[in-house]
Amino acid sequence: MEYGFLSVIPPIIAIILALRTKQVYIALIFGIWFSWLIIEGWNPLTGTLSTIEGMVNVFHSEGNTRTIMFSALVGALLIFIQFSRGVEGFINLLNRKIVKFEKKKVGYSRVMVQILATITGLLLFVETSISSLTVGTLYRPIFDKLKIPREKLAYIADSSSAPSSILIPFNAWGAFIMGLLLTQGIEKPFSVMMSSIVYNFYPILAIGIVFIVIITKKDWGPMKKAEIRTKETGMLMNEGSTPLVSDAVTSFPPKEGIEAKAYNMVVPLAVMVFMMPINLIYTGWNLVKSSTSFFDHASQAIGNGSGSSSVLYAVITSLLVAMAMYFIQGIMKPKEAIDLTVKGISELMPLALLMLLAFAIGDACKELETGVYVANATREWLSPELLPAVVFVISSFIAFSTGTSWGTFAIMMAISIPMAHIHEAEIPLIVGATLGGGIFGDHCSPISDTSIISSMASASDLIDHVKTQMPYALIGGVITTLMYLAIGFLG
Repeated sequence: MEYGFLSVIPPIIAIILALRTKQVYIALIFGIWFSWLIIEGWNPLTGTLSTIEGMVNVFHSEGNTRTIMFSALVGALLIFIQFSRGVEGFINLLNRKIVKFEKKKVGYSRVMVQILATITGLLLFVETSISSLTVGTLYRPIFDKLKIPREKLAYIADSSSAPSSILIPFNAWGAFIMGLLLTQGIEKPFSVMMSSIVYNFYPILAIGIVFIVIITKKDWGPMKKAEIRTKETGMLMNEGSTPLVSDAVTSFPPKEGIEAKAYNMVVPLAVMVFMMPINLIYTGWNLVKSSTSFFDHASQAIGNGSGSSSVLYAVITSLLVAMAMYFIQGIMKPKEAIDLTVKGISELMPLALLMLLAFAIGDACKELETGVYVANATREWLSPELLPAVVFVISSFIAFSTGTSWGTFAIMMAISIPMAHIHEAEIPLIVGATLGGGIFGDHCSPISDTSIISSMASASDLIDHVKTQMPYALIGGVITTLMYLAIGFLG
């Protein structure tokens, strides 16, 4: 059955509700319900029952189930490394290097401290919240000592977290994206996701702009005024600003009475990252039909491997390694390990719920053929050359308005991928534009969770943070749009 214009109403309703209520969960639930209401011929009873079944059917997909399990277990891993004081030990290791810089001239020390903070944020790509919280909280005393404005710390924390998580997708972000791609019928979601990285221009530019600003010491706009204020008056924030203060590095207190050691964080995370390609080779090995050598067979196996299985096996292996390490060191006992695992899973249940709803609305839009209708409706005026730039701009607007990258991905993937098929555009290019738009809009939004967390961890004013970061984000967004136009028209 063809639903025509009705097929676009559910995602539009979801977007409008997200704009009005700022509650992406409510918006997605209502969007799912309205989708099934249309499919069931406007019968509210069967529409509601189908909505429930639609969410249950999400788990019929093995890939979706693995993705949700992975996201929950990542919460357990994060709790483990927090409890073991691994994050604290890692930062202490970096801080010992900073002492050497402080013996040099102040300008050099300021640059190196900011670079170290940025690198720390990039290395903690496993989860954006822990990245922002770690950078903001642990580098704040050093930034204050060197008279670096709080707005600059919040900017570094914010602009190094989400971009690294999306560019190094061996985390919940990658699992979520693969799940969305799988929902849209992409047979090899891991390969498509990895191929899209080279087209995901905004996160690359955002990170590049951070380093350029730090190394050249050239700020502009509100950030320049903040730097001048701090240097001339010593005021770390504007007069009358209200900082979102947080004295805790993470949401879970570390174990007392033990030494903070960096390897308690580095080893489990390294194991998880290392096991990803190993698991891809394992899951894809028997799917390779022919090869000329072992390395050729392995490279083809990676492309054919199951991304959802690989990330799930990787995080389980990492958890087991972490448990063994902490048992040997006497940091935790079996009962504590179980309690912490349950606690970590519970803390990421909101993320798992968002995944469930995102997959459900993706399935509903696929049933309605929303993407196909939008693509056909725009065939006459929207050329393949314009498609990447248009997708990027729309994704940016949705993310800015709702304050959530993940909600944007959930809504836009169901529309942009079918449009790419019909307009015969490259799927990785359109996926990159969708993902990049979500990050760009998130960076400019005052209701973004990463903006709020970065402001909280750096003890800066939220609005001041958004104002000082926006010029840098806009530069990256404009350049990205031009790059998509150039690729579209020049090839």
